[in-house]
Amino acid sequence: MCLAVPGRLTAIVIEGGLRMGTVDFGGVRRSVCLEGVPEARVDDWLLVHVGFALRVLDPASASLAGQVLAGRLEEEGGTA
Repeated sequence: MCLAVPGRLTAIVIEGGLRMGTVDFGGVRRSVCLEGVPEARVDDWLLVHVGFALRVLDPASASLAGQVLAGRLEEEGGTA
């Protein structure tokens, strides 16, 4: 099963010729490859899978995805 999660893009840099960004996932920040979403800008919400941004989300979709993920984690005994 694949899982992509929403996060907010906080910074964009070029590393080794690749467009990379820092994405905040509810307080946890990770480096993410932005090559697949050249339209992404700081403060955009992104859907991210294993370190790669898959698409830019509108804020309503990002909020809904986050709520669904939080509910799913609670069902499986994790924390939200």
